[in-house]
Amino acid sequence: MTPSAADAALLDQFTDTLWLEDGLAKNTLAAYRSDLALFAGWLAAQESNLLAVAEDDIRAYLASLHRNPARPPPRPASQRRLHAALRRFYRFLLTQGRILHDPMLNIEQPRLPQRFPKTLGEIDVEALLAAPDTDTALGLRDRAMLELLYASGLRVSELVNVKLFELNLDEGVVRVRGKGDKMRLVPLGEVAAGWLTQYLQDARPALLKGRACDEVFVATRNQGRRDKPAGGMSRQMFWTLVKRYALQAGIRKPISPHVLRHAFATHLLNHGADLRVVQLLLGHADISTTQIYTHVARERLKQLHEKHHPRG
Repeated sequence: MTPSAADAALLDQFTDTLWLEDGLAKNTLAAYRSDLALFAGWLAAQESNLLAVAEDDIRAYLASLHRNPARPPPRPASQRRLHAALRRFYRFLLTQGRILHDPMLNIEQPRLPQRFPKTLGEIDVEALLAAPDTDTALGLRDRAMLELLYASGLRVSELVNVKLFELNLDEGVVRVRGKGDKMRLVPLGEVAAGWLTQYLQDARPALLKGRACDEVFVATRNQGRRDKPAGGMSRQMFWTLVKRYALQAGIRKPISPHVLRHAFATHLLNHGADLRVVQLLLGHADISTTQIYTHVARERLKQLHEKHHPRG
């Protein structure tokens, strides 16, 4: 069933408040609203509503998600997101004076199984970075993108959306708009800055062919059509390029643009970077998100010890 009109209006007020006060990303807001709308629809089938919920109602709904033969049980990450949405929603109602008691107070957050990020060793990363043919304009563009991704640890959505005015090669930094429209400055390093300079001077004008484009990394769609606007690289297109260059480099591990972000964080920690610094560079709001990389770094240190120490 669909939520009642009153419950739908409540959800609209809630998501508007989250957007205004917390600046959550659009995807997060949409996911929260979708989760809560499903819960409100379930309540409507029970002839109840979001304001009349007690702790037992929430426990019954969570149990029902695992008994539904029409769909598989929710993954642990989805369960945690639903829990977060419910917790925020009922805290919102409590502060608004719409309810007297928080029904989520005694409901524990489900635990996630420990997952560690897939990453690449430094030799594999070097092979991947060297794969594009930099004698061509497209190869030079791709090398600059890969170098920037590894040097800065950007999310792929952040990388493809970098604008010219956000890149400062003299200072060696890029201004990044991350999740929830939060801005951060990330250093590039000399090597990435060098490849970006070469791309901007030699390849980008050739790819644009007189057209205008705000994004640093341009795609070849509409190439040669001055009556058509130029466009930036899409996430899907860059994903395809990364996989192609991985094959060229002889890398047989599963790979995606996000693996280079993981490699950026892991290699920094391997070389002695502080966890708080890595957190800031990655744009993580919570340091617990960054701590997944410390396990990878510790495993690498153990391997090095076993390989090189006489008592290993």
